[in-house]
Amino acid sequence: MKRREFIRYATGFSVGSLFGLVGCSAAQQGVSKRSRPNVVFLLADQWRSQAAGFAGNADVITPNLDRLAAASINLTNAVSGCPVCSPYRGSLMTGQYPLTHGVFVNDVQLGNKAVSIAQAYKAVGYDTAYIGKWHLDGRGRSNFTPPERLQGFEFWRALECTHNYNNSVYYADSDVKLKWDGYDAIAQTREAQRYIRTHSAGKPFVLFVSWGPPHAPYLTAPSKYKALFEGKDIKLRPNVPENMRAQAKKDIAGYYAHIAALDDCVGRVTQTLKECGLQDNTILVFTSDHGDMLYSQGGRKKQQPWDESIKVPFLVRYPAVLGSAGGRLDMPFNTPDIMPTLLGLSGVEVPDTVEGEDYSGVLTGKEKADNDAALIMCPQPFGQWTRRIGGREYRGVRTRRYTYTRDLNGPWLLYDNLNDPHQLNNLCNKPEYARVQKQMEVILARKLKETNDQFLSGPEYIKKWGYTVGKNGTVPYTN
Repeated sequence: MKRREFIRYATGFSVGSLFGLVGCSAAQQGVSKRSRPNVVFLLADQWRSQAAGFAGNADVITPNLDRLAAASINLTNAVSGCPVCSPYRGSLMTGQYPLTHGVFVNDVQLGNKAVSIAQAYKAVGYDTAYIGKWHLDGRGRSNFTPPERLQGFEFWRALECTHNYNNSVYYADSDVKLKWDGYDAIAQTREAQRYIRTHSAGKPFVLFVSWGPPHAPYLTAPSKYKALFEGKDIKLRPNVPENMRAQAKKDIAGYYAHIAALDDCVGRVTQTLKECGLQDNTILVFTSDHGDMLYSQGGRKKQQPWDESIKVPFLVRYPAVLGSAGGRLDMPFNTPDIMPTLLGLSGVEVPDTVEGEDYSGVLTGKEKADNDAALIMCPQPFGQWTRRIGGREYRGVRTRRYTYTRDLNGPWLLYDNLNDPHQLNNLCNKPEYARVQKQMEVILARKLKETNDQFLSGPEYIKKWGYTVGKNGTVPYTN
């Protein structure tokens, strides 16, 4: 891996008192100097990498995330390799690629053949906790998930899937439905704070907080956050078609309102870690499961190979090991790499079932950042990416500079993201880019071989795994 000098930032860290936080007791503060770090993983749903102040977006309001970014390693080329909810989560939990763990569409069940991230941490003495959206059980979006299907998580305050953020239910220790108070992301954050406070001494813990926003519906954030964007002239990306710009501005204003709410939630978590004396010895991650096209390229939602869909924010803060000055790392980083990298940072052995790479040595500066590309894929188009509207199976690679994809008919897209950051000029099959395209094809072929990906059609994978899909390629689910 080619070693990089991190771009250092001067940083401070403070959070306003918007939530009226209560600190940990004096007895709890500073007592948690453990041999292994805690892990707090903050996961948003459908938050594209371009939608943050630290990413250069002047319209969003993300002061807490901007401060966190200044004290974190910012992986600027982190991608969601299969950019849709359940496939990402399957790879997050197992460190495997979707065609290995089998969750390459939404609303199917993740099996138990792989060692999960919670099981790996639990095996070395960690407490494990999950709060929020799960979307890995495949037995109905509002149904109870029994303990044997929780992939090693013990503390449980979660639901399979809902985007009714102001009327949101969850399960805890039984099949009795409970209800979050108000806007669920804020209530889930309060639950996460309680968990952190009650676990600030004793065994180390790994805590996942999985928020539903800023996923659509876009216009349902609390009114105080919507008011921040009312009448604001939202700047659109130049790849939004003219006939979609009015709707895009309306939806993006709502999207940014959800983001502003989550930014306050991030601030609340970071402040609680600080109050409990856990800030230095906690690996804190902020990221998303995939992006949102939001009318760029004329598209909606996810699954698609453009940067608005595949690129996600990814911040890692761990002051005890990574320092507090922050930095940027432009090495491509894929979803299956998350589990082994976190385990590596924690000093936990990576299970043999993991396919991703442990890049903890890159984050600490001990190894060179030599990963040249991240594999991106859509094994089975469905939902908002149906064949009827141009959806297709594809495989591709996202390098530091280029995006290259092919569909079942051959080469499809090639972008020079350095000179064309909005991906307006498709260079695929242009003679003057033949050499670059050949290089990208070699990298893609290598990635497919490494992951044992035969690049079959979607129906062949659906048949292989025994799934049933409707006319839009979607696995049926119940609410």
